[in-house]
Amino acid sequence: MRIITGEYRGRKLETPFGNDVRPTTDKVKEAVFNLLMHDTWDAVVVDLFAGTGNLGLEALSRGARRCYFCDHSRESLKLVKTNINRCGAEEKSIVLAGDYSKCLDRIKEKVQIFLLDPPYQEGLYADCLQKIDALDLLDKSGIIVAEHGVRDEVPAQIGALLKVKERKYGRIKVSIYRHVSFVEATEEEEQ
Repeated sequence: MRIITGEYRGRKLETPFGNDVRPTTDKVKEAVFNLLMHDTWDAVVVDLFAGTGNLGLEALSRGARRCYFCDHSRESLKLVKTNINRCGAEEKSIVLAGDYSKCLDRIKEKVQIFLLDPPYQEGLYADCLQKIDALDLLDKSGIIVAEHGVRDEVPAQIGALLKVKERKYGRIKVSIYRHVSFVEATEEEEQ
């Protein structure tokens, strides 16, 4: 596993032993960041189920201003910190320990990009989106990228968060959410 492009390009990341953490493949990561191409620069990013920190570090490598790496697993947090150090990204990184709900409660600024990659088939997507919406954390022009299994059910809309795109990559799907006000403003501009 490595950083694909940007400031940390080519840096190899520490990978987990066993099957407790399922890092995003390079193919899916490349597709995600192609979707985010113009959104990462100077963005505040949250890698909510960080695992290895793979996605958040890719965002930092591509110009994000800051990334919150959140996870409840001690092993994952250790991996994240190791990988942050490998990339020299300590000054742009904030590591939060705890479940996703507690971590979201601790974020006190608007977020431009949320990267959601929870354990598949645990039904956490709706809860995550609901919490993000309730705390009003997503910047009005922000984006949420949810990686999930093709059989996982993800909501079309929760509160002010609307699914605007879905892409399939083998057994993985990526769903993109935007704030309803952003979608409506974009539609008005196109008319």
